[in-house]
Amino acid sequence: MPEGHTIHRLAQDYAAAFLGTPLQITSPQGKFTDAAALLTGTELTHTEAHGKHLFLGFRDSDCVHIHLGLFGKVTLGPAPAPPPTGTVRLRLANSTSYVDLRGPTTCALITPAEKQAIHDRLGPDPLREDADPHSAYQKISRSRTTIASLLMDQKVISGVGNVYRAEVLFRHRVDPYRAGSSITPAEWDAIWQDLVDLMREGVRNNRIDTVRPEHTPEAMGRPPRVDDHGGEVYVYRRANRPCHICGGEIRTADLAARNLFWCPTCQKNQIS
Repeated sequence: MPEGHTIHRLAQDYAAAFLGTPLQITSPQGKFTDAAALLTGTELTHTEAHGKHLFLGFRDSDCVHIHLGLFGKVTLGPAPAPPPTGTVRLRLANSTSYVDLRGPTTCALITPAEKQAIHDRLGPDPLREDADPHSAYQKISRSRTTIASLLMDQKVISGVGNVYRAEVLFRHRVDPYRAGSSITPAEWDAIWQDLVDLMREGVRNNRIDTVRPEHTPEAMGRPPRVDDHGGEVYVYRRANRPCHICGGEIRTADLAARNLFWCPTCQKNQIS
């Protein structure tokens, strides 16, 4: 499932291609046909992301809510748009560009009230200007759930996925199995700011890189990472391989139906 930086990048891409232009909106697959017919010919007025949710605004009150889920894909290309292939749920096109959406968990035309309800149930997003990290910490500090699970709970904090979760905990030497209530305010402030910086870089570069300059392949004289997710990381999908810092073995385990990655030597279960 794409992490939050990908959705914010998509919001930028949709805006760059279509903002303020009349659009041809279709649903070749047929599952969004009625809504597409209502919107076609209108202009895209704004785009917005909150966590893993994308919102495309039309007119004053119409909004398309998109959640890619595990299988959603977006393809952007230059006009003229080719004949649609596969199961294109939603196609936007103008005189210069087109974008196809396939396989999303959600693609729905919603009202302003429905949109607000989505925002209300989501935690703060490190990539949004209106984010309140204290509201997330209030939930974390009262919970005996592991910090690794809390970081993946979109009601606590939005947009953090498996990669950012594993990497930010490593970068701050926090044992993923520590209870949220054991995380100090100073630790949380550092984790939050690091997420803001890492995810902003993810938006700019359209990939996740989390290693510090002194731990890059060039600095350490090691081969670059080869992985379809791209980017240089400390622990994510590096199970049974040596830690870049201590040389110990990276471990993996199932936690809340997702694979957790951590270094038991660098991430000891102790309060800073």
